[in-house]
Amino acid sequence: MACTSATPNLHSKLTLQRRFGYHKGNVPHYVILMTKRTMKNISRNLFASWLLLAGSIMAISASSAAQEQTVSPALRPPKGAQVAIVIFEDLQCPDCRRAAPLVEEAARTYKIPVVRHDFPLPFHNWSYDAAIIARYFDTHSKELGNEFRDYIFANQLEITPQNLRGFAEKFAAEHKVDLPFVVDPDGKLAALVNADKELGKSINLQHTPTLYVVSNKRSGKPFVEVVDRSQLYALIDSMMKE
Repeated sequence: MACTSATPNLHSKLTLQRRFGYHKGNVPHYVILMTKRTMKNISRNLFASWLLLAGSIMAISASSAAQEQTVSPALRPPKGAQVAIVIFEDLQCPDCRRAAPLVEEAARTYKIPVVRHDFPLPFHNWSYDAAIIARYFDTHSKELGNEFRDYIFANQLEITPQNLRGFAEKFAAEHKVDLPFVVDPDGKLAALVNADKELGKSINLQHTPTLYVVSNKRSGKPFVEVVDRSQLYALIDSMMKE
């Protein structure tokens, strides 16, 4: 008949006593001391491992937070949007005029917003005034302001400092909007244009148009500059997949 558990006989008990010098319930002090030391070492190792893991998690979190803080708000999409196109433009810049239809088409195709920033260059002799007038139309609606910007691009080759006002009056009349004789009496609109210029300088803007595809993702690089506009659609595709 098989036994489910073995019971040591008298000889086994005597053998244990001779080998180790103890009876049941009479463990030598050095055995207890060794056990305590072993447990203490295990505890220390576990605590050190926990500290290392916690430190790694904190370092990763700090790195992610630092990365988020270093991304300029200018290179983020509007609230609620996953991806957007951001452009800094000068209304007198010929290349900005050429880029505008492509940007509009891409935004329409992907149903993503376009964030337009004013960056009038100092050597252009009417772009700053045009930006201020665009800001005036922004006060009626952002759509109207952007429509005026596109209108200026469409007529850019004909505009001079002397006839800019006439073009603006024609646009206002076509949209049944009054255009005051002094568009910006307290300088608030100029301040908005200047704020955009400073925003561009803060991200080391060097030229117009400067075009970005931006996203709201919190890891990796959330924006990319569109250096080759033929790659705009591919860059939007890539940003939307990440």
